[in-house]
Amino acid sequence: MDELKAEFPNVDYRFLEVDLSSQESVRKAADVALSWSDIPAIDLVINSAGVMGLQERTLSKDGIEMHLATNHVGHWLLTCLIMPKLVKAAQGKPKGSVRIVNVTSGSPRLASMRWSDMNFDKTNKDLPEDEQPNYEFLKLWGYNNTEEVAYIPLDGYNRSKVANVLFSIGVNKRLFAEHGILSLSVHPGVIMETELKRNFVQETLDAVAKLGAGGFYKPKTLGAGASTSLTAALDPKLAVGVGETHEGSENYGVFLADCQVFDKALPLAVSSSEAEKLWEFSEKITGQEFSW
Repeated sequence: MDELKAEFPNVDYRFLEVDLSSQESVRKAADVALSWSDIPAIDLVINSAGVMGLQERTLSKDGIEMHLATNHVGHWLLTCLIMPKLVKAAQGKPKGSVRIVNVTSGSPRLASMRWSDMNFDKTNKDLPEDEQPNYEFLKLWGYNNTEEVAYIPLDGYNRSKVANVLFSIGVNKRLFAEHGILSLSVHPGVIMETELKRNFVQETLDAVAKLGAGGFYKPKTLGAGASTSLTAALDPKLAVGVGETHEGSENYGVFLADCQVFDKALPLAVSSSEAEKLWEFSEKITGQEFSW
């Protein structure tokens, strides 16, 4: 923040401390943000913070698997709690001017939600077929015999990142038509300069390096990774036709990669019915329903 102040001294910065894995912390942070009387409206929310690769299955203090608690539930709850300021910002503005950007990953291309076992208690082979992970992809990351275990670090992350896309779909259903608030989800690409990999063991780091050397992905700089989020936040054309069914794919336009609409997600990862299930799950797990 000090570096930003030095470079852009005329901008007002506010530090808001929050532990996204804790609903208590999220609620306290939301109360602080709502108390800022000199900031009556919020035009843009970018939900970017996250965790990845927790080696042991860990539950949050609220009893939720930690990837999902941090990467989805915390963002969902915080955004919903401060939504009145977004609704105020949207008044009198063109539809899609006020936005919520959820930073996901490439996971929606190969993962879906684990509805029957959200906390990873069952072995993968005992899940319904459409909830089982992509075993071949997990092998590429160095995970073997994955049918026989319940929790795999990458799988926990993947499920939470699908939730980011479904969250955007749920927002659009509830807020776009009435208030003009638009939500988009973005895959920023593989960025090795962040702390997201801090929980990786050496075997995982080696597997990721091998995938990169084989051309499976091209690493991006921090700036290049941020570009898709900025496109989702600011490009006015993205508000046109978002959420429509396109060539059989639901909610076309809600998922972006490389600054473009991305249409290679699994059907369950962009499904309106899946988005409704997630919204209902999120309300139940937080004990709060929202309407605006």
